[in-house]
Amino acid sequence: MQRDIGIKQLSERTTPWDVLVIGGGATGASILLDAAARGFSAILLEQSDFGKGTSSRSTKLVHGGVRYLAQGNVSLVRDALRERTRLRDNAPHVVKELSFLVPCRNGWQRCWYGVGFKVYDLLAGRNGFRKSRMLGQRASLQAVPTLRPEQAAGGVLYSDGQFDDARLLINILQTGVERGGIALNYFPVTDLLKDATGKATGVVASDLESGQTFQVHARVIINATGPFCDVVRQKDSVDAKPLVTTSQGVHLVLPKHFLPGDTAVIVPKTNDGRVIFMIPWQNHVVVGTTDTPLDKAVMEPIAQQREIDFLLTTAALYLTQPPTVADVLSVFTGIRPLVRPDKDTKSTAGISRDHTIVRSPSGMITITGGKWTTARKMAQDCLDRAIQWCDLPERACQTIHLPLHGAGPKTEQGPSVENSYGTDADGIEQLAQQDAALAMPLVSGYHLRGAEVLWSVRHEMARTVEDVLARRSRLLFLNCQAALLAAPTVAELLRQELKRDLEWSEQQLREFAEVAKAYTVDNVLDC
Repeated sequence: MQRDIGIKQLSERTTPWDVLVIGGGATGASILLDAAARGFSAILLEQSDFGKGTSSRSTKLVHGGVRYLAQGNVSLVRDALRERTRLRDNAPHVVKELSFLVPCRNGWQRCWYGVGFKVYDLLAGRNGFRKSRMLGQRASLQAVPTLRPEQAAGGVLYSDGQFDDARLLINILQTGVERGGIALNYFPVTDLLKDATGKATGVVASDLESGQTFQVHARVIINATGPFCDVVRQKDSVDAKPLVTTSQGVHLVLPKHFLPGDTAVIVPKTNDGRVIFMIPWQNHVVVGTTDTPLDKAVMEPIAQQREIDFLLTTAALYLTQPPTVADVLSVFTGIRPLVRPDKDTKSTAGISRDHTIVRSPSGMITITGGKWTTARKMAQDCLDRAIQWCDLPERACQTIHLPLHGAGPKTEQGPSVENSYGTDADGIEQLAQQDAALAMPLVSGYHLRGAEVLWSVRHEMARTVEDVLARRSRLLFLNCQAALLAAPTVAELLRQELKRDLEWSEQQLREFAEVAKAYTVDNVLDC
């Protein structure tokens, strides 16, 4: 997946594309893959980097959604559980099974949640995931040794999936490109093109690196920009009514010793109706998430002090060693695009996570809502609608059992901290062997090496220091200070690989330092 090749193919194109996707998050990438796999000519344009927004900031779970079952949304849970299995089968190098403990303070709670998770198992069917079971106090504390005994007179143990969201996104895009699609980052859409009848026929887009402007024509235009979808819809029609409402979810990253085993903890009900997870992830612990309504979506959301306090307070209720602000290694915040409910509500926690697909009078299709786990199914639904609405030839979906880039026989044991690259790992090792400097970790305690940096530029379209440290690797999400230490080396490697000057790399470091502020507890909103 190389940016210059994609731009060359775009420049040489003389006929309209079958499908043009605006937005390079989970939904847009999955639509590109679905369209390309069906044999349609397809192109995706992303205004920033792939996954810059919501899709790199999830709770890292591939799951049916326990809370949605409690809300009675059985169809969403059933679809998500089915997609959970498909993701694990199609990307075993990125998606793995993870055990979760629901601590119960008494026998009544244990029976209540035990029955609920048996329903969860029934909806999942025969899928290879371990079935839930009830535990006594001793077994619960063996599973999670740092759990407060008074919170766990017993527990329920169940299984769900875990993944690296940004890595999976890149693999989906790579697979789409291998099937003939084109994906371009730093390529914002600035306007829509329409014919004399008002039908949308394409977009005006610009390459932020060269400044060149392109008119990109297509038979079908799909707006998959998540929380920013109304911005694109208003380019189509100034009278477009808002389709989404937004909320933000904050996650704290703590050292591994707070949850030293391989079992996550789920607090099934907090005072705001949220489900809180404490999850082992890449030798760290992720605690999240919140659900705070927002007036508008922003590209770099900032945590609120009350969200930080809420997560730390909740974790302290359950862990023998209460975490404090000083323990937080990084903070990351994501924005959810929630389909606007018919009735006004002060809380976004109860809004459905289902997706919606609409067509404007111009013919532009917008898809929004949903969740990471169901992105493949969302893409399938969207392309099926596009075929129905836009006179595309009837072609069946091909992605249900399609292995993603990186999957292979050697990756079936699942991902590891050191390797979520799957079959690409051999190529990275060859780079490391060519130069001893590329084989050394960039910062103590973390695996990221120069070889991975070069690989991300050459094969994964990384263009900036942030691309490398936030999304191709996850160092910024795991430890903000470690990422800042690694940044100068990354900037120099990028400068040489992309043939930039020293002024460029210095500017990169300034920009990365500014972005990194949003990942620290020192830069929160006092709300």
